[in-house]
Amino acid sequence: MALSSKERKELKARAHHLKPVIRIGQKGITENLVLETEQALDTHELIKVHIAGENGSECKASGLELARQSHAEVVDHIGKTTILYRKQQTQS
Repeated sequence: MALSSKERKELKARAHHLKPVIRIGQKGITENLVLETEQALDTHELIKVHIAGENGSECKASGLELARQSHAEVVDHIGKTTILYRKQQTQS
C-alpha cells in the first residue's frame, strides 16, 4: 500500500509530537526488535523509531529494512528518526 503525498503529510503532522517507541541499537535489527515493532504498530498504527548510527544513509537503510520486515510504510526519515505507519486491522 503506497501512501499518497496527502496521506504522508497528514501522518507526518500526526507524528510530530510523538516520541520514539522503538530504538535500533548496536545489535541492529533483530527478530525481537521486529516483533516489538509489530506490536507497537498494532497498538499505535503510527510510530517513531530512533536509529543509532553515525551515517545518515545507514540510518535510512535500517529504517527501510525495519519497515520491510514489519510490513509497514515509511512515512518520513528525519535525521536518525524514521516514522513508520501500518494501518490497524479492523476486527470483524
